[in-house]
Amino acid sequence: MTFYLILPLTAFLITLLGTRLTILAFRQRVVPIDPASIRPDYKKPPLTGGGIAVVMAIIICLLVADIDYGIILALFLLAAMSLLGELIDIPLPVRLLVQLLAVLIAMSVVHIQVFGGFFPLWLDEAITAFLWVWFINLFKLMDGIDGISPMEMVCIGMGICLITVLSGGVFPDPLSTYALIVATAGCGFLWWNWHPAKILMGEVGSVPIGFLLGYLLLMTVAAGYPYAAAILPAYYLSDATITMISRVYHRKKLFAPHKDYYYMRALRSGRKQDAVVRYIFGINFLLIFQAVYSVIDPALSIFYVGMAYTTVFMLLGFFAHTAHDPHNEPF
Repeated sequence: MTFYLILPLTAFLITLLGTRLTILAFRQRVVPIDPASIRPDYKKPPLTGGGIAVVMAIIICLLVADIDYGIILALFLLAAMSLLGELIDIPLPVRLLVQLLAVLIAMSVVHIQVFGGFFPLWLDEAITAFLWVWFINLFKLMDGIDGISPMEMVCIGMGICLITVLSGGVFPDPLSTYALIVATAGCGFLWWNWHPAKILMGEVGSVPIGFLLGYLLLMTVAAGYPYAAAILPAYYLSDATITMISRVYHRKKLFAPHKDYYYMRALRSGRKQDAVVRYIFGINFLLIFQAVYSVIDPALSIFYVGMAYTTVFMLLGFFAHTAHDPHNEPF
């Protein structure tokens, strides 16, 4: 057990030190500035690409934890595509095809039937692949302010670990170990990414980590906790999905850079980045609580799912209608 508890600590230390080294290395190079990467409350954009340290720390620790090599191959594929995307313009269809390929590689070695036989196997797998690719992209798209993505890593990872422990399962098992590795790596990056961030995650981090979190959530479903898996990412799922549906309805370009997300509306009203992330962290804390109780008390699982999304929608409504604070400078 001691060995599997040391692994998460190792992930934290590698990420913490690796990100610091990445900051020092990237300060020596000149990179073109993408206007879409400029974040509020900054006179000039911070460094980007820090996710490479997070991804490498996670890969090293997952290899030691003996995760299936198909997952590692998929992570390398996504990280390589994202790095290449910094050098050349990769069309969106190509990016989506590479993401789908990574998902199919993972699904070929980890057989997950999400809907428990409700659909034919081929349809079950098709829906699972679609949802997984969507989760990768929503995680990337939601990485728009300091601290939000590493905070999500911490909350989902810790939530999955707590579910495993409090449900009476064997600890540490592979799922809880992988989840702890992701959570502690998120803590290591959060140290440098909290507002004002020294470095941003960038696509090289958000795409592979979105893939990995999707994998952990699917494994949570396979472990017998589907309601908990639906609750833990409720904020990201709700904000990104509702925003994208709204953009389609208003005939806006779906993947064009924009500031329509609900947390962005809170920023436009004058709230600071760290304050908005604290609100989201508070909701995520409640989501963890609700996810745990959906496992402890299965008879009320649907009730806890409903409560989870109700609390998330309340926060989205608060972000959408929050009053302007004249003491804070909107971007």
